[in-house]
Amino acid sequence: MEVNRFMANLEMKHPGEHEYLQAVREVISSIEKVYNEHPEFDKAGILERIVEPDRIFIFKVPWVDDAGNIRVNTGYRIQFNNAIGPYKGGLRFHASVNPSILKFLGFEQTFKNALTTLPMGGAKGGSDFSPKGKSAAEVQRFCHNFMLELWRNIGPDTDIPAGDIGVSGREIGYMYAMYKKLARVNSGVFTGKALGFGGSLVRPEATGYGCLYFVNQMLETKGMSIEGKTVAISGFGNVAWGAALKATRMGAKVVTLSGPDGYIYDEAGLDDEKIAYMLELRASNNDVIAPYAKKFKAEFIPGKKPWERKVDVALPCATQNELNLQDAKNLLSNGVICVGEVSNMGCTAEASDAFVESRILFAPGKAVNAGGVATSGLEMTQNAMHLSWTAEEVDQKLRQIMSAIHDQCALYGKEADGYINYVKGANVAGFMKVAKSMMDQGYIS
Repeated sequence: MEVNRFMANLEMKHPGEHEYLQAVREVISSIEKVYNEHPEFDKAGILERIVEPDRIFIFKVPWVDDAGNIRVNTGYRIQFNNAIGPYKGGLRFHASVNPSILKFLGFEQTFKNALTTLPMGGAKGGSDFSPKGKSAAEVQRFCHNFMLELWRNIGPDTDIPAGDIGVSGREIGYMYAMYKKLARVNSGVFTGKALGFGGSLVRPEATGYGCLYFVNQMLETKGMSIEGKTVAISGFGNVAWGAALKATRMGAKVVTLSGPDGYIYDEAGLDDEKIAYMLELRASNNDVIAPYAKKFKAEFIPGKKPWERKVDVALPCATQNELNLQDAKNLLSNGVICVGEVSNMGCTAEASDAFVESRILFAPGKAVNAGGVATSGLEMTQNAMHLSWTAEEVDQKLRQIMSAIHDQCALYGKEADGYINYVKGANVAGFMKVAKSMMDQGYIS
């Protein structure tokens, strides 16, 4: 296999799907050497099979707004690969949703789930519907109608959706209620549920918590820890909240948050009151961060991103490709020592390359943000066993999973000079598990 030749053929087959093609290139560039060491993979067409989703469902979702107008959105579910377990991945409700973004997310999810050590395949889905600016009644009607189309193709041992951007516990509850009515079963087909009907403790915080456990292990390889470090975080949603909460509790100082309107710089760092206000902002259904600056007398920088600040650790927590090459250069020139993609593919390919080439600690999303889906897997286990673990039990298991992911990345990513290339390590570890499972199941997998 030769990367450029393979990608040229894939681009001809899927023109214009930039996010998906970027995700595929990143993975196969990392695994080219190990793939070519296994001629049996090439003979079995593993690469050609692993980059294509098993199936894609596309459907219209008509719904009625509060004024009585009929509105129509498009719904999707991409079941990417189930070689190691049932399909597992979130639903995203956002105006930007399209097949390219969902294919990139489903592809990434396949390897991320493999890294968790839990038996979960990869999937993703959602709609170009945005809950922003909609009433609760409108969101509920949309979720019910979305599930009218999707319910036949999901199940606790088939495909288990979860939340993502625009899909919180509220939306999960609405969709789960409709699924139960249609399927006539009460099962763990969704994760991210409320605690009262099968949800798991620590799940809302899990992506952010897992990120900090992973980042701290990275720092420990250099004889350091997160304690006392200054941290830049983007976003202020669920993921950013979990990361800010855990970083603060571990003794770091979080100095930035951001929204589409710009970012805030809080030199004093976040505390419990400020972190709680992040949840208030999130619940207000308004995605601007400027009110934080007014409330806490922090500096607000409109229209910019926080990567121009001097910090020790940078954690993009908002969306894909939010940190570009110039941002990477700014961080590096200011002495950043560690970057973790808490958002999926949070860095552009050029930014990722710049971090690796500079030999700083850098971890890709499929490794550092796997805590969310790992805890979803733990929620599935609790549902199947008809019990609930304590927060301490869930958190301990999450720590163990993130430690195992770090160890896999270190094993496959350590280079001759001792540098741990976490991008390579994560991609090779995830790929090898999925590829070997596909080989064991024959060519139809």
